[in-house]
Amino acid sequence: MKITVLLGGTSAERDVSLASGLRVAQALRERGHQVTAFDTTHGVLSAGDEATLSAGQVMKTLPPDTHTLARLNAQMPTTLRSIPETEVVFLGLHGGQGEDGTIQALLDLTGVPYTGTGHLGSALAMDKDLSKHLFRASGVPTPDWLMAPRGWSSMSESVRKRFDEEVERTLHLPVIVKPSKQGSTVGLTLVRRRSSLSAAITEAFAFDDEVMIEQFVAGREMTVGILGDEALPVGEIIPTHEIYDYECKYTAGMAREVFPADLTSDQTSEIQRLAMLAFRALKLRGYARIDFRMSPQGGFFCLEANTLPGMTELSLIPQAAAAAGISFPELCERIVHLALNDRGNS
Repeated sequence: MKITVLLGGTSAERDVSLASGLRVAQALRERGHQVTAFDTTHGVLSAGDEATLSAGQVMKTLPPDTHTLARLNAQMPTTLRSIPETEVVFLGLHGGQGEDGTIQALLDLTGVPYTGTGHLGSALAMDKDLSKHLFRASGVPTPDWLMAPRGWSSMSESVRKRFDEEVERTLHLPVIVKPSKQGSTVGLTLVRRRSSLSAAITEAFAFDDEVMIEQFVAGREMTVGILGDEALPVGEIIPTHEIYDYECKYTAGMAREVFPADLTSDQTSEIQRLAMLAFRALKLRGYARIDFRMSPQGGFFCLEANTLPGMTELSLIPQAAAAAGISFPELCERIVHLALNDRGNS
């Protein structure tokens, strides 16, 4: 089968996308497929390009100025039209236009099948505020939250102080401050003191135009992978930091993942049930990862859904699949077949 793996992109998660996409490309080649790796900022990658990127050199770095990034994003429709003839596109992108539904909508216009969720579900899952409303409407518990006011940078200190007081009164400290439409914990801060809240919100606004302040649920970090209509074995993440942040996610030795998690059968069934409810509430398809916190009292609280979860050596979906007896190359191939089946091209 002719498969194009889209990777790279211009989001803050470009590095993760490169690591994921190159690994997926190699796995699909091992299954006998004809695979083209296509960086949306550079085009088709040669074998030498792939080796360079795998080593973390040169092409990995994008010009930092916003004008260049805006130009690259504006060229995306033209970029997609230049993709070589392919039977299916494997989306190895993360964050930004790769995960917010933009690429999906453009691919819909081309008629080429692609892996993962469509444009509507992608947009819903990327927006954490909308996601949480849909979780609650579907009976999936999620931590309480507030959205920071727009125009934060131009607000007076007195207005910011009143909002900080509202956060402490409504949510209680500590809280998690994070961009509403980012992944991989980019721009996320655990805030314990009110005096640190304003700076954390400012930091998060550097990555998004909307910022969420979320009640922090102490306890265990859990994750459930969904593959088709099946919930994979539940995983527990035990990070060296208090939260599973960017460094813990992508640095070897910074977190320990346990698959399957040490839960009772009833607890396992319940969190898998909630994960499937969340998956359906956001109109997701193909595969995804649903993240939870488990409180000391045993309650599960859904944090977010990841429609294009990482596929690196340290990523969670591959570990969950392995616990179910599914090798990484088989996992990638099954994701491809799900894309074809979803679009009536099986």
